[in-house]
Amino acid sequence: MSSLNKAMLIGRLGKDPEIRYTPDGSPVANFSLATSEFWIDKSGARQEKTEWHNIVAWKKLADLSKRYLAKGRQVFVEGRIRTRDWDDRDGNKRRTTEIIANQIVLLGSRPEGMEAGAPPSQRGAAEPADPGIADIEITDNDIPF
Repeated sequence: MSSLNKAMLIGRLGKDPEIRYTPDGSPVANFSLATSEFWIDKSGARQEKTEWHNIVAWKKLADLSKRYLAKGRQVFVEGRIRTRDWDDRDGNKRRTTEIIANQIVLLGSRPEGMEAGAPPSQRGAAEPADPGIADIEITDNDIPF
């Protein structure tokens, strides 16, 4: 019997993507994604619960994340769930669960102050959404591995 490991999330970035490079020069992007659910409790008060997800994007997807994603941006992320163990600087065992992205779709308009294609550190005045950027879909065919 085969199995399926797939996560599909729609949420907003909690911070700008962090980009690192492997020893062979391949880019890796890490960012947090918030997904929220809302409901009305028995007393009629609105309640909210937010889950935070760690997202990892590799190679071309990392480059595109660096270029187009920013804190507050709404995105659809599809990928697989991976849990890994590691030792922190003090030698303590740690465990983290991540979504390894294989598709990222930009949703909505850019956050206020984000220019098309500008890195997070070079954002200027707000401008209307660019439909060419908002409709970019990154698929498996864009990933070189």
